[in-house]
Amino acid sequence: MTATTFFIPSLNLFGAGCVSSAADHAKARGFKRALIVTDSGLHKLGVADQIASMLIERNVTSVVFPGAKPNPTIKNVEDGLALLKQENCDCVISLGGGSAHDCAKGIALTATNGGSIKDYEGVDRSAHAQLPLIAINTTAGTASEMTRFCIITDEERQVKMAIVDRHTTPLLSVNDPVLMLGKPPALTAATGMDALTHAIEAYVSIAATPITDACALKAMSIISNSLRTVVAEGQNLVAREAMSYAGFLAGMAFNNASLGYVHAMAHQLGGFYDLPHGVCNAVLLPHVQAYNAQVAAGRLKDVAHALGVDTTGMTDAQGADAAIHAIQRLSADVGIPPGLGGLGMKETDVPILAANALKDACGFTNPKQATQTEIETIFRAAA
Repeated sequence: MTATTFFIPSLNLFGAGCVSSAADHAKARGFKRALIVTDSGLHKLGVADQIASMLIERNVTSVVFPGAKPNPTIKNVEDGLALLKQENCDCVISLGGGSAHDCAKGIALTATNGGSIKDYEGVDRSAHAQLPLIAINTTAGTASEMTRFCIITDEERQVKMAIVDRHTTPLLSVNDPVLMLGKPPALTAATGMDALTHAIEAYVSIAATPITDACALKAMSIISNSLRTVVAEGQNLVAREAMSYAGFLAGMAFNNASLGYVHAMAHQLGGFYDLPHGVCNAVLLPHVQAYNAQVAAGRLKDVAHALGVDTTGMTDAQGADAAIHAIQRLSADVGIPPGLGGLGMKETDVPILAANALKDACGFTNPKQATQTEIETIFRAAA
């Protein structure tokens, strides 16, 4: 049998109010000055200042870097690193969703390894552990607060770089649903569908294990039962907490089983057009699974069951079709756009999008390896 590994932060906090415990851990670790990496929206809302206040009460000073853009870039990482060095920070705290966490990982990794973040594109390219990172999550979906994945856009190449490195795993992850209550419906839907994509891609991955399977199936079930509610009722703390667990479970699955062509293709759309990652995943998900059904119909039948479909008496092929329809229903119910054309994808760009997708590390564990023509066909089907 093939040896496997299982990556996860050494400590993970959940539940309403748990963010205060994160500040306690920063003090206990002996940190003196933190770089808080966040986006401009959370900074303007004063959320970063709330974290800074918690830290100062524990004799930990901080400086805020509000430059984490959606689809963070090499320049965002470089700007944050410059501030970290200028302020002599000894740790990094990311506050937000995947963009903030990925930007913070890029800063923390280059702080200890040197060079540019683009030097670490690929799998385990760094030599040293990153600067200690505490990841405080405000969305339920990307799971970047607990994974070894760091996605940074190379503006020059218009490519999202997949940096998959054990050294980018945060020291501590925080999922406090109170911090998620203010998320608008569209963002809630996009991040929720991102989590569903993580779970499904991990479940059909060629690197899946019994541990990742258990995490993925439970995540699918929670998302099926909770996402519609939390999109409609943003202040529903019970549903928010359920989705925070679902996002984390899906993260545990893909952090160890990796992903597939949905992410490999969505990364290109983000790099080319700066489109929201979760929305791209949601649109591509049923089309890629229709392709995967050629070799993974039995697994997709399990997906259908996890999504609440009665699969009794179905063949594997019928179960796969049921899974695809269940994905499409959920996506439509939470307001995801039906196709990529409306998001701005251009037919003339499809060949280069497909070529770049085939180079993305996320696609290496897809259950069926595709040709350039097949990836182009999937892009066009999703248009």
